[in-house]
Amino acid sequence: MSSVLYDAQGPRAKRRNVVFTVGFLIALAAVLWWVFSALEDKQQLEWAKWEPFFHTEAWSTYIWPGLQNTLKAAALAMVIALPLGAVLGISRLSDHVWVRVPAGIIVEFFRAIPVLVLMIFGLALYSEYTNISTEDRPLYAVVTGLVLYNAAVLAEIVRAGILALPKGQSEAAMAIGLRKGQVMRTILLPQAVTAMLPAIVSQTVVIVKDTALGGGVLTFSDLIAAVSPMSSYYGANIIASFTVVGLIFIAINFALTTFASWLERRLRRGKKSTGAVLDPNDASISGTMGTGAGGGVGGI
Repeated sequence: MSSVLYDAQGPRAKRRNVVFTVGFLIALAAVLWWVFSALEDKQQLEWAKWEPFFHTEAWSTYIWPGLQNTLKAAALAMVIALPLGAVLGISRLSDHVWVRVPAGIIVEFFRAIPVLVLMIFGLALYSEYTNISTEDRPLYAVVTGLVLYNAAVLAEIVRAGILALPKGQSEAAMAIGLRKGQVMRTILLPQAVTAMLPAIVSQTVVIVKDTALGGGVLTFSDLIAAVSPMSSYYGANIIASFTVVGLIFIAINFALTTFASWLERRLRRGKKSTGAVLDPNDASISGTMGTGAGGGVGGI
């Protein structure tokens, strides 16, 4: 049966798809068997290496404190980066050059620097010019790096989400006498939230994952940093430790995406949507430093 989007598959196409599917499943089974055999040969599947994770000691001593620090750093970074990114994104749409150009420079500068470099710079900065204790410096450095980088990325998400709305929205609002600030606050942003939500959630997942850089490089006592002492204490079961930590990250990020999907459906039911959904990969869809993108949308 045909549709407006595609033609129904013929017998040859169906046979080809069946062959591809069977071939993929065979290849996947072969890879899984190879991984299982390699782990078995290295004695990584012995019960002694996995048994500690079925008792409370490993969780209370290593995993739970590391998880608390991971969630703390991620939560602080999200709380700071989200409003900062919104301000920068809206500023890039301003009609005023003295607002739009500096905002564009800030966004492009921090978006171009690797987040690990920002973390290392933050650690050096806090060590040289502040009285923050040695124990707290890694947390401050991780949060600083995450905020600077992700605020720049979120600014592009906000800008692209607003630009994805039909121009008639702002033109109609201005036609009835609303000021630019009112248009942005009452017309554009409420509609753009639904469109931006998938990309914003995708970036919050990145924030959670990037906290691991602090544990791996800056001695930040997060989940990744807990792997080394935990694996040494329980007999160097590195693979088991990383597997458990990886599953925890998967559970956290799956919970985030599930909540975001529920929230998006609720928002779409609660108000009439424009139908535009911003893909996470399209956050930087228009231009650099926004000299021409902000002209007619309004802003500050």
